[in-house]
Amino acid sequence: MKLRWAALVVVLALSALMPRSTEAQAGGQPPQPVRRTGSLGQNYPNPFNPETTIPFAIDSACAEPARQYRVSIRIYNLLAQVVAVPVLSGSGTAGAGGQTPVENLTLSCGSYRAYWDGKYINSSREAASGVYLYRLDVDGRVEGVKKFLVTK
Repeated sequence: MKLRWAALVVVLALSALMPRSTEAQAGGQPPQPVRRTGSLGQNYPNPFNPETTIPFAIDSACAEPARQYRVSIRIYNLLAQVVAVPVLSGSGTAGAGGQTPVENLTLSCGSYRAYWDGKYINSSREAASGVYLYRLDVDGRVEGVKKFLVTK
């Protein structure tokens, strides 16, 4: 139990240190609001064992319906090492293996779901119990970071 509390403290400390996208100000001018092009939902179930689903949306206002966005979701451990890349769930864009990794994937505006089977990238080993972070990047910009817990 003490280790879980310690892990939670580490995650909260790391999330406080993560850079914000509009913190830099140019020449004393007030920062211009940055239009968010993606939103990241909380995974479910959380905590989970052995698999989870991550909801996310691209340009919910859909200002430019024909526009394509470059989207990536990566799962990190607390040491900021990439643990996995989830696959796109419930779409007709499946690759040769039947699953399309959400890494530099071209998507139009809309709501999507990513699925992670709880295994390390390029491995059949299950991820260890603990706290993990997942991050949504749209066109090279970080649009959201969330945390989840893997239990055994």
